[in-house]
Amino acid sequence: MTVSCELTSSDFWQKADSTLLNFGGTFVREIIVGSKGLYVYTNEGKKILDFTSGQMSCLIGHCNEEIGEVISNYAYNLDHIFSGMLCPPVVDLASKLSALTPEGLDRSVFLSTGAESNECAIKLAKTYTGKFEIVGLSLSWHGMTGNANSCTYQSGRSGHGPTVPGQLVLPAPNEYRSIFRHPDGSYDWKTELLYGWSLVDASSVGSLAAVILEPVLSSGGMLVLPDGYLKEMKHQCELRGMLLIVDEAQTGIGRAGSMFASIASGVVPDILTLSKTLGNGLPLSAVMTSNKIAEVTQEKGFLFYTTHVNDPIPAAVGSKVLDIVIRDNLVENSIQRGVQFREGLEALAETYPWIGNVRGKGLMCGMELVKDKKTKEPYPELASKLAAKMMSLGLSANLIAVKSFGTTFRMAPPISITQEEMSEGLRLIEEAFKSVVAEGI
Repeated sequence: MTVSCELTSSDFWQKADSTLLNFGGTFVREIIVGSKGLYVYTNEGKKILDFTSGQMSCLIGHCNEEIGEVISNYAYNLDHIFSGMLCPPVVDLASKLSALTPEGLDRSVFLSTGAESNECAIKLAKTYTGKFEIVGLSLSWHGMTGNANSCTYQSGRSGHGPTVPGQLVLPAPNEYRSIFRHPDGSYDWKTELLYGWSLVDASSVGSLAAVILEPVLSSGGMLVLPDGYLKEMKHQCELRGMLLIVDEAQTGIGRAGSMFASIASGVVPDILTLSKTLGNGLPLSAVMTSNKIAEVTQEKGFLFYTTHVNDPIPAAVGSKVLDIVIRDNLVENSIQRGVQFREGLEALAETYPWIGNVRGKGLMCGMELVKDKKTKEPYPELASKLAAKMMSLGLSANLIAVKSFGTTFRMAPPISITQEEMSEGLRLIEEAFKSVVAEGI
């Protein structure tokens, strides 16, 4: 099924260019009128394999029939209620999430976006600790609202005046590019982290409330936290009386090869945020925390009352997403197809020397392009040409439209992807390389 587009392409783009506000980056010059499974469709009948799950959100594929039935049922029978009321899908989703997580992640609240969930988490941490300084990683992305944007260091910090006071930063762990090395040349992430903390301690005014981080820094270039990093971070937080907030907008619900990447690393965050993957493309996010934090903040008058808190339709969708992921063993599929993906890209790197590094976890995969493997100089011109060629061949694998994202292709297809679909995507990536090289880089 496709959505009709009565305008001609020229009329469509004329109206789009004259009526829409640019919010960063550029629009793909395709008119998308339909989507199904791993594909989106244009008004000209072009079929595009989606290796970014929309905005990293369509975890189990576009227009899943079971999800569609849930949306239809609740749209006709229970769409939106007063925020002070409760309905079965909200309690059902909270119960399922609690059952999937260890003790310490006992209570949930459901909101709309990732930024909103991080906004809530930060306010929760500030209320609980009575402190206000928030520490983030230097290549982080936590959202575009006040507190969330203030601890987003990857992009979007300039041109609008001061951010929220009390923001401090640690170096993002980038194994490929970090200058912190052991004598044998291997990455010394712990020394880097402790050095970063020494700078945070020097900058702090004595009001350290929380650290917020992602298990895989997607916008930072698909940087996977090293083994042991989260445990050490939790330890450093505990030494300073801080909370640890883990933002699993992209890694949560199976994307990174486990239901929750932080918990799989042996760490229970003080506050866990979910979004993107939980709603399979619908605006749904969650904040989870402990009974203790919930009780203390309630006593202190914590307030995060919004129009769409605990809405029925998205909660029902999130509940169905969890059911499908568990029933269809999609976490295991994420592991298997992730291995296939990285092995395929690593094989291409043997032929194309501009692939400087392949990295990822589960079905989150990064392919960094460089001019020279020794100097590691980024290669934005090749990245641009390659992305355009992929799109012309029918593959959407490019989330680097914002210049600050560098030259790393950040790819995360739905975790429902089949072995055959993964092979097709890899074939198109290889074909794009061949074409670009043949045309002259």
